[in-house]
Amino acid sequence: MALLNNKDVLPLSSIAELLNTKVRTLKMYEDKKLLPLKTEIKKLYSINDIRVISFVHYLSSIKKINTNGIKYIIDILDNNMDEKNREEFLDFVEDKMEKL
Repeated sequence: MALLNNKDVLPLSSIAELLNTKVRTLKMYEDKKLLPLKTEIKKLYSINDIRVISFVHYLSSIKKINTNGIKYIIDILDNNMDEKNREEFLDFVEDKMEKL
């Protein structure tokens, strides 16, 4: 499974189905530059990307954090945490989301 973590495998429509939300909601996050940047015509996302997307969705829909707040949180994750700590944090958040 670790081989798939960075391989682009799922389109946004499938991710929306997994998160039980609308594609338009995820496209809104994409328009506001909250999702991992994809430049291909047919955008596919990796497992790691999906974890970030679900975190963004959690912050927006459950915690009601606005776009600027989410950008700030993502910036902290990207610039102030090493890969190991970032993965541990996202694992922690994933566990919390499963309990909702």
